[in-house]
Amino acid sequence: MESPKHSLIPSFLYSSSSSPRSLLLDQVLNSNSNAAFASSNLEKSPSPSPAKTATMVSRKNFLIASPTEPGKGIEMYSPAFYAACTFGGILSCGLTHMTVTPLDLVKCNMQEQGVKGFFRGWVPTLLGYSAQGACKFGFYEFFKKYYSDLAGPEYTAKYKTLIYLAGSASAEVIADIALCPFEAVKVRVQTQPGFARGMSDGFPKFVKSEGYGGLYKGLGPLWGRQIPYTMMKFASFETIVEMIYKYAIPNPKHECSKGLQLGVSFAGGYVAGVFCAIVSHPADNLVSFLNNAKGATVGDAVKKIGLLGLFTRGLPLRIVMIGTLTGAQWGLYDAFKVFVGLPTTGGVAPAPAIVAAEAKA
Repeated sequence: MESPKHSLIPSFLYSSSSSPRSLLLDQVLNSNSNAAFASSNLEKSPSPSPAKTATMVSRKNFLIASPTEPGKGIEMYSPAFYAACTFGGILSCGLTHMTVTPLDLVKCNMQEQGVKGFFRGWVPTLLGYSAQGACKFGFYEFFKKYYSDLAGPEYTAKYKTLIYLAGSASAEVIADIALCPFEAVKVRVQTQPGFARGMSDGFPKFVKSEGYGGLYKGLGPLWGRQIPYTMMKFASFETIVEMIYKYAIPNPKHECSKGLQLGVSFAGGYVAGVFCAIVSHPADNLVSFLNNAKGATVGDAVKKIGLLGLFTRGLPLRIVMIGTLTGAQWGLYDAFKVFVGLPTTGGVAPAPAIVAAEAKA
């Protein structure tokens, strides 16, 4: 049996001894073995009373959205579950942010630099947002469960939006620490032609000029941009998806095809992305300005861009970019979850509400 202090990011994610599919299979088989072992021990133990069983389920598993897919034994909220969500976050954020690098570059420069310049800075974008995505999605699932356990079944059902907001904010604090150095190099490469070709020469040149502390000069504004963005991204997505299943789709979520569920994830993500862009846009302009101007301060940015400019400069383009980006992220993230046998995100009322309804009945 694994130690309860086992890492939430098991070594199979970064091992190079096997293919990704075989590593995933090994993890699933190990999970099934552990489950079988636990089941055999349970059969040998005296059967708990119905009241005690109900209490155990309420305390430990009340937030489970839906059962795992038949034949794919990743237990909800197990280390393998968090590992799968972490890896799904890497695919979700890293690939999508790299794909929209041309839009991001136009947004930063406000002008085109030719076809070759469209993908300038794609390496720090891929690395930085892969690290951010791993922390963002993996820790969101962790903190959502953690805060739900702290609140208890009744308050989790009553204040679920606050759980989403707190979980996403906590995850983003960690995610931005991983992203910040890559974001600093990316912005400098994209907005100062001739500074560097990419990450390999841009990183040492940036450190030589600004020092290692300069890599985190934009952390405060980055938190100011990303934390509201992520809170809006997760809370609005969960709410929008729940409303789609409640009002727009006649069948319950578990009766819908996986293709339809993934379509709902993309649609919910796109709408959530529009809100994200509006909320986080002023801080996005600050991050770009501070990383591009050596020794600049927030006050310098306000004087240069203007208060109105912080809210409006480049906003239409960013709405298109972030809407598409967020929709694609949720689509990829949930597609990976379906691939490893987990349910898609959102759309199911927390179990405590069901338990309370049954208790009243």
